[in-house]
Amino acid sequence: MSDTEKIDFVIIWVDGSDPEWRAEKDKYDTKKKTNANSEVRYRDWDNLQYWFRGVEKFAPWVNKIHFVTWGHLPKWLDTTNPKLHIVNHKDYIPQQYLPTFSANPIELNLHRIEGLAEQFVFFNDDMFLTAPVSPGDFFVNGKPCDTFALDCINFAPDTAGFINGADLTVINAFFDKKSVCKKNKKLYLDPKNGIRNIMRTLLLSAWGYFPGFYYQHVPAGFLKSTYNTVWEKAFDTLDTTCHNKFRTPGDVNQWVMKFWQLASGNFKVRKDSFALCYHLKENNYQKLLDDIPSKNHCMICINDTADTLDFEGKKEGVKQAFEKLLPDKCSFEL
Repeated sequence: MSDTEKIDFVIIWVDGSDPEWRAEKDKYDTKKKTNANSEVRYRDWDNLQYWFRGVEKFAPWVNKIHFVTWGHLPKWLDTTNPKLHIVNHKDYIPQQYLPTFSANPIELNLHRIEGLAEQFVFFNDDMFLTAPVSPGDFFVNGKPCDTFALDCINFAPDTAGFINGADLTVINAFFDKKSVCKKNKKLYLDPKNGIRNIMRTLLLSAWGYFPGFYYQHVPAGFLKSTYNTVWEKAFDTLDTTCHNKFRTPGDVNQWVMKFWQLASGNFKVRKDSFALCYHLKENNYQKLLDDIPSKNHCMICINDTADTLDFEGKKEGVKQAFEKLLPDKCSFEL
């Protein structure tokens, strides 16, 4: 691949059981526990090896994998793999924002990673490839692929609504919805978005501002240039967020980069069915176990929630499902 065609993967990971990490976190964590800073945010599903197996099997074309960590590493990870770049928080996050125990500063500064390609796909450690993918599934002619729909923000207790709202505050400050929708009409109403998403967009089109964007909570393609633009335009907002050591009302996150790409029309439409997020609860657990080895979706997210009961049992069930799909060790494992 030429430099303009290269696509990197970035994954952020934390070992919530690391005693050194927990001791440092506890020095700063004096707040009442909520869903935003609860143990659910840090507990380990012990399935990261399947992320690497999935990448090697289903996306062998990837240029580089940037593995972002506080400093701890899985014992089984082969750090000598030539495609692997281990990135410590202090390697790329400005010193004034460290230490941080919020994903927001970690995500908002990804463009500062040394050697990162202009085109990259961002993964949380609960997002997996489960079927073959091609570079064109993520970028076409230098534009990231995504699914579009207008949406409403959920401000229920212990949701990400306060972050989503902050992201939209930035977008509405820099984009006029009426002119943007007129300019990007073909993209926003493209049949590949799906009929339900098109209906959402049409129903919310009367608002004079962006009320929200549909967010799949699955791996997303970004351009470093988008990050640079948003930092330039909304520096104070991003800077304030990055100074917060834990998720805080008023924070923005990497969704603001995604929303910026959607509002500017700098994307190519991808089918909604390409990926699926499971906000793991009792009523969808078995469907997840069936879906993992089925290859029905190219990517899935297994989003841990406070409603995930019998964590140890479910963790083992998920690992067994991944074993059906990806039983063989990969070159990233010792």
